[in-house]
Amino acid sequence: MSNPLIDRFLGSVIKQGRLTLTLASGAQHELGTSTPGFPEVAIRFTDARVPRDILLDPRLGAGEAYMDGRIVIEQGDIMQLVQLLRMNRPWDRGGTLRAPSPMRRLRDWTKFIATSFNKAASSRRNVAHHYDIGNALYQLMLDAEHMQYSCAYWPRDDMTLAQAQEAKLAHIAAKLALEPGQHVLDIGCGWGGMAIYLARNFNVRVRGITLSSEQLELAQQRAKAAGVAEKVTFELVDYRDLAARGETYDRIVSVGMFEHVGRPQFETFFRCCANLLTDDGVMLLHTIGRFGGPGKTDAFTAKYIFPGGYIPALSETLAASEKARLIHTDVETLRIHYAKTIRQWYANCEANRDAIIAMFDERFYRMWTFYLAGASSVFEYGGMGNYQIQFTRNRHALPLTRDYIEAGEHALLN
Repeated sequence: MSNPLIDRFLGSVIKQGRLTLTLASGAQHELGTSTPGFPEVAIRFTDARVPRDILLDPRLGAGEAYMDGRIVIEQGDIMQLVQLLRMNRPWDRGGTLRAPSPMRRLRDWTKFIATSFNKAASSRRNVAHHYDIGNALYQLMLDAEHMQYSCAYWPRDDMTLAQAQEAKLAHIAAKLALEPGQHVLDIGCGWGGMAIYLARNFNVRVRGITLSSEQLELAQQRAKAAGVAEKVTFELVDYRDLAARGETYDRIVSVGMFEHVGRPQFETFFRCCANLLTDDGVMLLHTIGRFGGPGKTDAFTAKYIFPGGYIPALSETLAASEKARLIHTDVETLRIHYAKTIRQWYANCEANRDAIIAMFDERFYRMWTFYLAGASSVFEYGGMGNYQIQFTRNRHALPLTRDYIEAGEHALLN
């Protein structure tokens, strides 16, 4: 019997690896072919509405059905299921490129202009939605040493998550070219890991700002425990309000925050950063980014994970920064690093499954692991990566070659 989900969607995608799908009627479909390196997964739909929900919006429909227990995984796990789908249609699959049809152009343009605004009032609510759910969850998921909720840096495959996160901190610190006595601003400071690291390793003062009251409280505790409370201050304030004070900083670092700014606010963000930076200052922006052109946040992520968030294309980011007369002195693309990082977070969540369910419930755990599985796969096979962009306001602010970055990094890690 013909099934639209099989005929129009799954059957056209899954060629390598195997998916065994049992519908609510009991009918079973075998899709794909056993292939080395590709997962073999078996799932069951518990009601007849699941195929319709998936066809209406594949990511939101599948995510909600999985959260509600209407998709049951009988072989493998959610990570393997999402991986199977992505592996069969990777973003960088090559082949001949054709010009998009007029209808495709119209659809992409409609998605582009549909992105919501992210004003200061909504920014606080959006951040609280994700980060104020409780520090305990993040303490189970992240590395204990630095509590970094952003892409780690993996120069070697045999590193632990903590080592890779420290390598990331060193990589960024080296690009900041810090000097004793400087004042550093950390926009979106999280639980204080970057600020504490800089204060420990350099004779600098650091101000970290966040919109999460949960993060603020724990960051202050962690700075005190690390013995750097006299060098580090944290504040619950929007970057726009901070810029309005007229303060300036020798260095600005922002890691994993730009994704929450919202596209309509890009120019405002960079104008504020330029005004917060001294004339010979240096800024380092670490952000998730799209490999292709501008896009749209998927419905599942917008509804359940990061309301108001938007992943920028590199072209959008650089175009907005240019209007603030910021010079991009260095651009680095991290390609697989975040996939490796998120897989570690997923493993930590699996290891602490019972504790997370006790904190929230089974539905939350399913939602969270669906989010992590999707995020990992989009960095491994989809069109996402990470960018580290270094900015200055003065072309003479940094050495003319990149040698100082490697030297600084080596000094910190050896």
